[in-house]
Amino acid sequence: MTLLSVAAFGLCAALLVLATWRIRRADAEATTTALFDRLLDDRSVRIAVIVVWWWLGWHFLAGTTL
Repeated sequence: MTLLSVAAFGLCAALLVLATWRIRRADAEATTTALFDRLLDDRSVRIAVIVVWWWLGWHFLAGTTL
């Protein structure tokens, strides 16, 4: 299971680098805010962000007691 988690995080990092590269290639003056605005314009990206946050919360916060 640990290998799967590491692979998932690696895939997310690679996709973020790819998205950054594509956006910076289209507009060299793009800021970080503009990057996230453009990324989140797509509905599938917004759903993916929600799923990733849910997954992180489930794995790291579900068993945590306060």
